[in-house]
Amino acid sequence: MRELTQTEAIDLVGRFEAGQEIPARMRKDVRMLGALLGRVLRESGSAGLYDDVERLRAATIQAYTDETPEAFERAAAIADGFTIERSAEVARAFTCYFHLVNLAEEQQRVRVLRERDGRPDREDATDSVAAAFVRLSAEVGDETALQRLQGLRFHPVFTAHPTEARRRAVSSSIRRLAALLGEHEASLQGGADQRRAERRMLEEIDTLWRTAPLRPEKPTPVDEVRSVMAVFDETLYTAVPHVYRRVDDALQGPAAGSREPVVKPFVRIGSWVGGDRDGNPFVTASVTRTAAAIASEHVLRGLENTAARIGRTLTVDGESTPASPELTALLDDLAAADPGAGTAAAQRSPNEPHRAALLLIGARIASTRAGDSEHAYTDPEELLAHLRTVQQSLAAAGAGRQAYGHLQQLVWQVETYGFHLTELEVRQHSAVHARVLAELEAGTARTELTEEVLEVFRTIAHLQEAHGPRAAGRYIVSFTQSAADLDAVHLLARHAVGPDATPPVLDVIPLFETFADLQAAPQILAEVIGHPAFAERLEATGRRLEVMLGYSDSSKDVGPVAANLALYEAQARIAAWAQEEGIELTLFHGRGGALGRGGGPANSAVLAQPPHSVDGRFKLTEQGEVIFARYGDPAIAMRHIDQVAAAVLLASSPTIERRNRAAAERYADIAEVMDRTSRQRFFDLVKAPGFAPWFARVTPMEEIGLLALGSRPARRGLSVESLEDLRAIPWVFAWTQARINLAGWFGLGTALESVGDEERLRAAYDDWPLLHTLIDNVAMSLAKADARIARRYLDLGDRADLAELVMEEMELTRSWVIRLTGGTELLGNKPVLQRAVKMRSPYVDALSLLQLRALRSLRDAPETAPADPDVQRLLLLSVSGVAAGLQNTG
Repeated sequence: MRELTQTEAIDLVGRFEAGQEIPARMRKDVRMLGALLGRVLRESGSAGLYDDVERLRAATIQAYTDETPEAFERAAAIADGFTIERSAEVARAFTCYFHLVNLAEEQQRVRVLRERDGRPDREDATDSVAAAFVRLSAEVGDETALQRLQGLRFHPVFTAHPTEARRRAVSSSIRRLAALLGEHEASLQGGADQRRAERRMLEEIDTLWRTAPLRPEKPTPVDEVRSVMAVFDETLYTAVPHVYRRVDDALQGPAAGSREPVVKPFVRIGSWVGGDRDGNPFVTASVTRTAAAIASEHVLRGLENTAARIGRTLTVDGESTPASPELTALLDDLAAADPGAGTAAAQRSPNEPHRAALLLIGARIASTRAGDSEHAYTDPEELLAHLRTVQQSLAAAGAGRQAYGHLQQLVWQVETYGFHLTELEVRQHSAVHARVLAELEAGTARTELTEEVLEVFRTIAHLQEAHGPRAAGRYIVSFTQSAADLDAVHLLARHAVGPDATPPVLDVIPLFETFADLQAAPQILAEVIGHPAFAERLEATGRRLEVMLGYSDSSKDVGPVAANLALYEAQARIAAWAQEEGIELTLFHGRGGALGRGGGPANSAVLAQPPHSVDGRFKLTEQGEVIFARYGDPAIAMRHIDQVAAAVLLASSPTIERRNRAAAERYADIAEVMDRTSRQRFFDLVKAPGFAPWFARVTPMEEIGLLALGSRPARRGLSVESLEDLRAIPWVFAWTQARINLAGWFGLGTALESVGDEERLRAAYDDWPLLHTLIDNVAMSLAKADARIARRYLDLGDRADLAELVMEEMELTRSWVIRLTGGTELLGNKPVLQRAVKMRSPYVDALSLLQLRALRSLRDAPETAPADPDVQRLLLLSVSGVAAGLQNTG
């Protein structure tokens, strides 16, 4: 097949983009940003780069649209024909394009959110907390619904798992571009401001092009802490109280903001960044202290600035709004404690007692941040008491809008974040505890490992003393396999502080990860609550208990289908046990961003959980690129929090619980067949002799370890001959890069084929939320895969039997998913999602062909020869680009 002429290529690209039915404003953004990138490539790229990018782009679009082998071979030939240097430039150009398309897509999402009016009566019940409350009230009555709303808890936990392929410098550049794109849209068409915004965007895109896309070295744990802090500063600090305000506005109507809100803070932010030491030797007790100090500094600075800003604007005078006796007493106390600040506040606020109080409160927060113990707050509760005194005084004087307006935002921020910002959690492997405990009980000389483990408990005690018990205290035990694994934590804490001191307050959380551990979970829990330290803590918390479930390792253990079913069954059994024991259970879901690690829409997952496994409380990990995708933009962050919290509120409604229980019972026989057959199919692949080295050869699994994604190693130590110690993230990431996405779907086709009854399976898809969510997630996973490119990766190995097993299962799964979801192609029932995938696929194909070229060169080189650094760099550039294009890593 001949190569297209320039005119033919332009026409093809135009027809392809027009055929995607992209919203007009988004299409305009994509074209403008693409044109600016094209200009940058012509000005700043090497000679002929722009033309080569366009040649490959047209070729991959043609191969995608007509699907002929000849068209695909021509695209591959173009990619293979570039020099290594040119391939690297082309890969960078496509990666930049994806960053810009992602930005345009995000801007469109923000537009849609702004155009919605947020009225509960015009929203689906799963769209917002306010709409969910209306539906719940209709089922259980207003009083019960309000009790459940006020007990609601959504607890995302940010982790530093290495799944964000972008450099922070690249992310920062994209955020600046986002602001400029907003300015451009708000400017007069063709006016000076719009031209200025375009010029600045051109400058920023040129900077993005010239910025090295790969990190020169791995970030440290402290670097990771600072990256998460950027999300807090730019988004979460203000977005979370705005969510509370939106709910209160909807529920209270015109009276909102003039009287006490009915909404209580329902978001808690957790963090493993700087606390998760499972397999990460770089996270030490010193790092954990530093992480907590950085977080505290950020939130105290935010509270200080907010208090000062409100104080400057609260200019109600003492005659129109007289101070209550309590406020007068508070003013006297604050001024006496810090005479200098008292004099300054009095001079700035003559006869403005409420303003003076806020300014003095701001000064005291500043002293807290500076570590001035003489003038500092002892804890967040003392600050809250002062703020409420101001509120009550304003309300008593008839200034309800001043009491419950901006001042309420500050109250919500203190209630949500305290002085610690994130509730820092520690995680360690049970085997490490066992080893250290054995050493201590033997009385031998303490090793460096033992001293470090004990120092962690002293650090937790220090953080609780400095910032309050909420600042730290949750301790997760990876690979919990017995009650002794959990009791070991309390024993080690006592060793750490010595016989005469009080150990820190600890909520020890088991993490059940493997298939066998999930099955054993209820028995382990039943045993451990009888251990003295556990029983004591259980009583102190009003019988509250947290249990973590691992999605990643269970999926790698038995395959995604059996893992999903096992996780559902484990949750049902743990929830039933907790109800019998009178325990308030919180299940902590260790979900990743990719579908093979429990990813997918969180609100759909919540509504598919077993009865009583949610009960108004939902906690999950947020990892890597997911953090910035969900929380990087304020409007998107508010929408995500609102949607997930709505699902949490609804999950325990009588209709949802009845539906889930009935479906699980009605389709139990289907679940049994799917579990058994999918697991066997998965074992046929992963337990085949030689599978591990074959997997490492046909995917860039080993090379991914060279990417400076995060501080945590990709493996726990074993060689490529074993998958047992390979972390779930590179397992998923490698299959994603190979455009196979096997970790998200393998075994489902065989499972559905084994059931066979298409009519009953269609009914199950409609009625059974667990199966519905699983199939929809698999549809997305397969839509991002590509059989032609997958075949090229599999051909890198010398195992035709394993390659055919993968391809047969892919086709079988694809066929069944299309039949059950309706239509003639994947995502036919989700047109917006389908459009987004289709729009990206040809461009991802271009990067995949460049990656294949590099991977083939590395695989064909003699084993004893050192890897060509230029080829290696091309591979890593393409990995970063594919991750940006698919918006998935691990």
